[in-house]
Amino acid sequence: MTQTDAPDVAAQHARKRRQGMLVVISGPSGVGKGTVVKQLAERMPELQFSISVTTRAPRPGEQDGVHYFFRNEEQFQQMVAQGDLLEYAQFVNGLFYGTPRAYVEERIAAGQDVLLEIDVKGAIQVKERWPHGVYVFVLPPSMEELEARLTKRQTEAAEAIRQRLSVAVDELNFLPLYDYQVVNDDLTKAVNKVQSIIVAERCRISRRLPH
Repeated sequence: MTQTDAPDVAAQHARKRRQGMLVVISGPSGVGKGTVVKQLAERMPELQFSISVTTRAPRPGEQDGVHYFFRNEEQFQQMVAQGDLLEYAQFVNGLFYGTPRAYVEERIAAGQDVLLEIDVKGAIQVKERWPHGVYVFVLPPSMEELEARLTKRQTEAAEAIRQRLSVAVDELNFLPLYDYQVVNDDLTKAVNKVQSIIVAERCRISRRLPH
């Protein structure tokens, strides 16, 4: 390659469109990942939030395809059988929730970044089906601090909090499956770190594709 060729190569690379990416943020209940994601969305409004599929009925004012994709249980199970969900779970109330693969694929193909906030069990499901995403585990400063945060909520009995702490300890075993860990000891610093991770991942050469 001559020196005169170099500008042409640089120009060609500059014209390549960056592929969008899936950013998965998860961690134990009470760690503050929802607050981190909320502030991140305010800083980075270009991020697209994944819209879940659910078998629950729409609430007043909710629109299909805007707030959720509303499906009956038969339709939901058909999506599961066809591999149309990146993850799914049934809650204690019997309702199903899941992350639709097509919604994520369409936006990423268009060069948009999709943000998914989810529990650890769901994140592991997504990792199996979408290994090339960006996986961030939000950690508490300590288990004592996590207990204090759960207690401060005043929404659960002591036994329920102990169960959540036990689950959190088990969830830490999955930390090696993630790409990054962020300790939420200071909210602003935690949001700064997650934002920096996203910006750095956007600069990866492997995420740029030809038009």
